[in-house]
Amino acid sequence: MAYYVYKDGLGQWRWYLLAANNRKIANSGEGYYNKQDCLHAISLVSTSGECKVHTI
Repeated sequence: MAYYVYKDGLGQWRWYLLAANNRKIANSGEGYYNKQDCLHAISLVSTSGECKVHTI
């Protein structure tokens, strides 16, 4: 799996996570004005393995 960072049509930074089968399985859901903020969001998501799963 790999994260990809890109600029959207409005010039904001976004990311998505591509699985081994080349399918997008997650995305930023919002744009960031600074690339560093986008990278920080990736680091938060990538370390969230201890999150609980809730079924509603």
